[in-house]
This record gives sequence, structure tokens and C-alpha cells, in this order.
Amino acid sequence: MADQSTKDGTEVSIVAQTKRTDVVTADGAVLPSLIASAGPSAAFAWEEFIFGKIRNANTRTAYERAIRQFLNHCDSLGRELRTISPADIGKYLDSLPYAVATKKLHLSALRHVFDSLVNRHVVVLNPAASVRGERLTVVEGKTPEISIQQARKLMQSVDTSTCVGLRDRAIFGILIYTAARVSAVSKLRRKDFYDLGDQHCLRFSEKGNKSREIPVRHDLRMMIAEYLAESSLDYADKSTPLFRTTLKRTGILTANGMTAGDIARMMKRKLRLAGLPNIYSPHSFRVTTITDLLSQGVPLEDVQNLAGHADPRTTRLYDRRKRKVTRNIVERISV
Repeated sequence: MADQSTKDGTEVSIVAQTKRTDVVTADGAVLPSLIASAGPSAAFAWEEFIFGKIRNANTRTAYERAIRQFLNHCDSLGRELRTISPADIGKYLDSLPYAVATKKLHLSALRHVFDSLVNRHVVVLNPAASVRGERLTVVEGKTPEISIQQARKLMQSVDTSTCVGLRDRAIFGILIYTAARVSAVSKLRRKDFYDLGDQHCLRFSEKGNKSREIPVRHDLRMMIAEYLAESSLDYADKSTPLFRTTLKRTGILTANGMTAGDIARMMKRKLRLAGLPNIYSPHSFRVTTITDLLSQGVPLEDVQNLAGHADPRTTRLYDRRKRKVTRNIVERISV
């Protein structure tokens, strides 16, 4: 599309001056201007990628935010989709005040969406394909490790004379004695705690739609059983949330399940009441449990399977062998 010159000689793209009609996407949001102006094929490629190819809701949100931010940046410069170059993407990434990992996420999002645009013949080449991201080497995670003594103090500080206290203690127990992610704990249903005859188990729905069964050690089984009895959930419908929210400060459980955010906020309150630093999160228990088992000499691959890591480098990132977690492993956690 031809450009026109202003009085001072500056060239301005006609696209940038043209008032566009907003196009609404499948989720009710407005289609990015550069996508809308590129025609139906571009709109199809956008929805195909955002709503068709990305199945994880969190990934979809992060990718869409990153792509929209870049397209808005290009729109402000008067670019069209077909004129975006590798230099535009490289300079844009260099200008982002983000950590390396976040920049790599942005670059990944741009590579994938431009792949879809190429496949739908909106652009000829993928301008992000040849752009290299910064090297990222992770030696140690950033999640602070709560010490065994602090974890014990936190557990002991919970008032178990109430149903809410029993609920909170059971949540902490599961986080410690299964090394489960808080997102998986928040998804637990009544049916996910069951008796196999010789032992009780918890079935977790992990990220990537993976289902994992973890044996429940004796003391944790008692924590969960006491909570279920006090909350009248022993014989509740199997699909009901295992851990429910409360009705404000009444201590009365609702029918709504706790989210990962609810559990994190609950932990912050308990940390404050126990006089412990508020830097810790539910993920801190996972770090502590893995570190404790490795310190005891438990084989890396056994700890890896308990943690649900796909690669040993994430437990020290992805051995694909599926080995059953034994009760002996969870019994050795020292908290």
C-alpha cells in the first residue's frame, strides 16, 4: 500500500490513518487491527491459532497477550503484517524490559502465530523464524524453600478445632507429603481420594492433562479423613470439590471449590498467624520435599516420578519412563 507524505516530509502509512472497523473474535474480544485489516484469511489464521491450536488456557492467555502487544507496537509504527521483518521483531524484543524467560515466551508466541499466517497465505515468510532468543540457563529455581522446622511450625499452628482448620491442615499435608502442585490440589474432587484396599491414594490432574496416582501415607490419610468427617463430605457426591471455600468469615463451607489463588492466600494468612515470613508460597513445600528426599539419598529418578517431572534436569527437566511411586518413598518425607 502506498505511503503519503506530511508537510514536513515524513512518510505515514495510509493503513495507520485509515479508521478500521472493529472485528470481534470468538471470545468477544476485538481482533487486533493489523489482523483485521489483512482480511478474512488473517482473521481465520488468528482464531485457528489462538482458539484451535492452543488447548491450555494459561498458555492461550499468555500468548495472546504477547502477540497483541507486538501487533499494537507494529500498528503504532505504521506497519502492515506483510511488511513486518525480522529486524522489527529483534528490535522489539531488545526493547522489552522483561526477563529472558519472558522474552523467549514472546518470541515463541510470534513464531507460532506467524506460522499460521504463512500457512493461510497471509504472509509469504515467517519473520520470527530466523530471530534467535537470548540464551537462558537456569541453575536453581527462584521459589524460596521453607525449612522443615518452619513447615512443622506452620502445620502445628493450624487450629484444628474447626472444619476450616482441618481443611487447611489437610491441604498443607497434601502439598508436603505428595509434592503436588497447588493447581493440582485445587482440582481435587471427592472421587480423587479413594481406598484401594491395601492403601489410600490421591489422583491428581496435572498440567498437560496428565493424571497421576500418589499413595497416601498414614498420617496424611488421617488428616484428610478428619476433614471429610467434620465437613460431612465422607459420602458427598464424587464430583464435588474436595476442598471448598468458606462463606466470608463464618467458617461455613460453600459448594465452591478452592482455586490455586485461594490456597495461596490462605497460606499467607497462616504464615502471618504463625509468625513466619510471607515470602513462602504453596510451591515452597514442593521444593522442600524434593530437597529433603534427595538429601536422604533417595534416587533422583524416584524423586522425579514423585514430583511428576518429565526430565531429571527439572528435579536437579525429562526422563519419560513411567515408574509407579511407592508408599516407601512418601513415607520417607521428614516433615
